[in-house]
Amino acid sequence: MTHITPAQRWTVIAWLCVGYMIAYFDRVNLSVALSQKDFQQFFDLSPKDRGALNSAFFITYALVQIPAGWVVDKFGCKWPWVWAFTFWSVLSGLTAWVTGFWQLFAIRMLLGIGEGVITPAGMRWIRYNCEENQRGFVIGVFMAAAKLGPAIGSFLAAWLLAGYGWRPMFMILGFGSLIWVPFWIMLVRDDDRELEKKAAGSGPAIPFGRILRSPVIIGTFIGTFCYQYFVYFSMTWLPSYFAERRGLDLSKTGQYAFFSLFGMAIVAMLAGWIADRLIERGWNAVKVRKSFIYAGFLTASTEIFGALSESRSVALFFAIFSLSGLGMITANYWALTQTLLPNAAVGKIVGVQNFAANVPGIVASYLTGWLLQTTGRYDAPMWAIWIFLVMGIAAYALLVREKYVPTDEAN
Repeated sequence: MTHITPAQRWTVIAWLCVGYMIAYFDRVNLSVALSQKDFQQFFDLSPKDRGALNSAFFITYALVQIPAGWVVDKFGCKWPWVWAFTFWSVLSGLTAWVTGFWQLFAIRMLLGIGEGVITPAGMRWIRYNCEENQRGFVIGVFMAAAKLGPAIGSFLAAWLLAGYGWRPMFMILGFGSLIWVPFWIMLVRDDDRELEKKAAGSGPAIPFGRILRSPVIIGTFIGTFCYQYFVYFSMTWLPSYFAERRGLDLSKTGQYAFFSLFGMAIVAMLAGWIADRLIERGWNAVKVRKSFIYAGFLTASTEIFGALSESRSVALFFAIFSLSGLGMITANYWALTQTLLPNAAVGKIVGVQNFAANVPGIVASYLTGWLLQTTGRYDAPMWAIWIFLVMGIAAYALLVREKYVPTDEAN
């Protein structure tokens, strides 16, 4: 892939990651606000209402993933990012003027539509600009941005909220994000069609319908859901868990949310890089990536030890340790799909996988609120996380296997 120099490639990757982080600022700012009593009282919110508001973004975000994949396969990566970024940043800033529950709910649903193209577009750019032995690390870096985004975003939102109030917090994080757009326009080439034609020479395309029916995609769908359930619990409810169950003040909730997600980001990059090096030395790519996926699920499941402990220090340790361990999955489960399905339509396949990745945003947000309101404790929500993590291991072990990979030939 010589159409850009390594320096140009990494410059675009860096700015792609900055854009992805900013997108997560606008996802977690509401979660931080919802952890505060004055915000809850202003909108007269129950735990179920808070769960519904956290889920609103993911309802539309999940539903637009496959259409968004079609958009980026048709129009490329450059301009859909520009259109979407501008739309969601303005919406986030306008949140400062909402006055009622349903206005807040509606603006979060629109925000989900606006952010719908970012993962399909980002993954498409990586697919056509990075080789197999680079892809795990690059995806790790890209997905680390998705963890650094809420980590930094939680910290910034908490700082702005404490210093200026929730309305300025939404305005600063929303409208301030628009500075990203002109630099993206200058850096990125609109050359998707040319790169796609070159990549097509590696083999015939697999029909999309056959891909959707394969055990590989079904297993990936289930495993992705289970992985992301924990991630989205952390994005939407972790600040409230720290404040309400562990008694941390606003500044501490932001700090611990930061360290939990930061650890996940670091491990994601490191695990992607190590997997790439093993594959470069001749190890089987599928086995390597699946091994990291299993290790990530197992490490993440240790969260239950902290959740059930009455010790604050034990709980905070396992919150950071388990989420950091989950990072072993991050790069490798995305890269594994591209390894198993190299000739599939990238945008649409990423759309399917990212749909699976965001349905748990709806489920985790609402189910946690319902379980909390029903039981009055965080124990049941934590058991739900553990159950989903075990299901994720089973999905990858039983269904995501090389013998189930669909081919271009009719079954």
